[in-house]
Amino acid sequence: MSSESFEKLEIFQLAEQIADSVWRLVQGWEQLGKATVGVQLVRAADSVGANIAEGAGRGSFQDNRRFVRIARGSLNETRYWLRRAHQRQLLKAEDVSRLRPLIRELGPRLNAYLRSIGPQAKDQ
Repeated sequence: MSSESFEKLEIFQLAEQIADSVWRLVQGWEQLGKATVGVQLVRAADSVGANIAEGAGRGSFQDNRRFVRIARGSLNETRYWLRRAHQRQLLKAEDVSRLRPLIRELGPRLNAYLRSIGPQAKDQ
């Protein structure tokens, strides 16, 4: 896969959509929320797409798979910080309801993309 084509991946576009939504939400928080949960949440959400892009540009199937696994971990971290934000009343229930379907969709899509990358090793 060429490094330019990652932008055409639906998983990358979905990751960007989640990251941009998170950014807009966190912008409105008070300083303590932004400086603690907000920074972590934005970094985790941004990391999903960044790792998809980095893996696509690495030049080997093994590296690409490794970075997609990291993206999957960052998605789980995003879910964790969203739970913390909701529990700490930084996010309203409707904010969580808007993000939840996107996040639920991206997880299985990352798994499918991971399975589709390159020749499959016997141990996977």
